[in-house]
Amino acid sequence: MLYISDNCTEPYHNLATEEYLLKEFKEPILRLWRNSSSIIIGRNQNALAEIDYQYVNEHNIKVVRRLTGGGAVFHDLGNLNYTFIQEKIEGEDTAAMFKRFTAPIIDALRAIGVNAYLQGRNDLLIDGRKFSGNAVCIHNNRVLQHGTLMFDVSTSTLAAALKARPEKFIGKAVQSNRSRVTNIKEHLKPKEIMKNAAAVALLNGRSAEKADIEWFKEYLGQYIIGNSIGEQIVPHTLTERQQADIEHLTQEKYSTPQWNIGQSPKYTFSAIRRFTGGFLELYLTVKEGIITDLEIKGDYFFTRPTEEFAKAMIGTPHTKEEVAKKIGALDTDAYFANISKDEIEGLFFICQTSSL
Repeated sequence: MLYISDNCTEPYHNLATEEYLLKEFKEPILRLWRNSSSIIIGRNQNALAEIDYQYVNEHNIKVVRRLTGGGAVFHDLGNLNYTFIQEKIEGEDTAAMFKRFTAPIIDALRAIGVNAYLQGRNDLLIDGRKFSGNAVCIHNNRVLQHGTLMFDVSTSTLAAALKARPEKFIGKAVQSNRSRVTNIKEHLKPKEIMKNAAAVALLNGRSAEKADIEWFKEYLGQYIIGNSIGEQIVPHTLTERQQADIEHLTQEKYSTPQWNIGQSPKYTFSAIRRFTGGFLELYLTVKEGIITDLEIKGDYFFTRPTEEFAKAMIGTPHTKEEVAKKIGALDTDAYFANISKDEIEGLFFICQTSSL
């Protein structure tokens, strides 16, 4: 098995790396990695139903679609991600996969006094609170399972970024389960850490109270390597050519709105808001990331028909950049008197009904 301790924290690049390792390598792999602030959505999710679009944009939180299923998760530098890629065992279902690949994570935590356990098919909990969500996909008989390990995540940012109004969306997208969460750091006991010689050695002379996520990443990797039975685990550094191939995949796929937003299932979206210039109701249909139908109602004043504006917006990708570009080219004051372009643009991404 190859062990990749990845220091890149760029979300687009990291999710591209997951696909590259699954499809281009033949060897079994263990990878540990972190992302800067981002929301990682499941393969079949409606991106806009899972996030607070305004908050995400204001705080520069990237939204990235992954290959695996499941719900949306929040990453920041306080979260450690782990990935196993191995051959599929004949007859093994997804529940058995989750159990197999989460077992070493649970063992590593219990070895430092944290009573982690698997609940349901794919969640890891401590004292009834979730700290890890896991997801899986299969390609040519190779299984990729990856999961989050919340070590010291900003739970306030997590709650704000994932604060959405999914009842405003109608479609086949998977809704995330907003479980109560916890951080591993809350459950670390210095006395228990000190009982584990390997964990202590990695503190490099610091006290156990100073155990941070860099220490945890090193500890987890070394624990899995040291407790591997019947399989040699060899550290691996990606070559320049491999990194270049991953960067190409990043640019062509994982950093594009077409993949991250456009891959959302067909959905309808509605928003209602009162502005200084009047009351607007917006009803939107999006298919494959493209606006296919738009209807606007309200008590605003106009000098050109609203239907003309709606027709102009049809065919526009439902992303902030493209909607802003299209609206910027239109004489919006003629369609919606005394309502600014920014206000109109924002209506396409409010994700909630305002009180009147």
